[in-house]
Amino acid sequence: MMVVYNAKKLSSLVAKKKKQQNWLDYYENKYSRNQTTRPTKKTGFLGLCGSKVDAIDFYTAAIERLSRDIELEKEKVMKNPKSTMPAAFVSFKTRWGASVCAQTQQTRNPTIWLTEWAPEPRDVYWDNMAIPYVSLSIRRLIIAVAFFFLTFFFMIPIAFVQSLANIEGIEKAAPFLKDLIEIKFIKAFIQGFLPGIALKIFLIFLPTILMMMSKFEGFISRSSLERRSATRYYIFQFINVFLGSIITGTAFQQLDKFIHQSANEIPKTIGVSIPMKATFFITYIMVDGWAGCA
Repeated sequence: MMVVYNAKKLSSLVAKKKKQQNWLDYYENKYSRNQTTRPTKKTGFLGLCGSKVDAIDFYTAAIERLSRDIELEKEKVMKNPKSTMPAAFVSFKTRWGASVCAQTQQTRNPTIWLTEWAPEPRDVYWDNMAIPYVSLSIRRLIIAVAFFFLTFFFMIPIAFVQSLANIEGIEKAAPFLKDLIEIKFIKAFIQGFLPGIALKIFLIFLPTILMMMSKFEGFISRSSLERRSATRYYIFQFINVFLGSIITGTAFQQLDKFIHQSANEIPKTIGVSIPMKATFFITYIMVDGWAGCA
């Protein structure tokens, strides 16, 4: 059994040492190609200012200093009881034993000792290992509510994007732009590409937001984080980009008919208006593909 320790500071020191080692390897390779002069670096901000020093000696000393700090931090983590996290990895001699342990309840209180299949070491998201079981349910409830409101309020920029494709609405809101908008090239750009570009800009930070929400939920593996984020991204795209664009775009184009016709005729009006959004989806797919290639 391997107990998990809270070693965030140790992890940062190891990452810093790795970075310094990469720089040392770079300057050593540089010196091996040209041994007439030893490479130098500036010790100031981003290497742009400060006094010049021998780069190889500088990084060698930095690595030795970090190695000592890492050893001291290891001893501190092992001796400090507060560094022990409420999680551990258990190895079994047989798959049968691991399967039984992962699928059975180990204590009378099911919230005290939980077992599940462990991800491989490279897949572990260590920051979530110390989250108590009770708080996981609360976190997931909070994220479910937050995702609902995120999806709901994103209808506002979706409606704005669809309003861009409505030339008549733009001309009514800004009459001074009428002559400019009526130019053939500009009119084609506004109706064709501008809504797709605007929607892509609004969605540019969505994957990052969804990944942050998944991390807050408390998943312990990176694959679980990516899987949950991808699922939410698909749901968001379906509700907002597909259904939202159809509903808001139809509302802008058929608003007068909605007001002056009976409720029984509204589904027929929507059905007639949906094919009119085909150009938007074609151009949005093109813009999305170009953005992915870039």
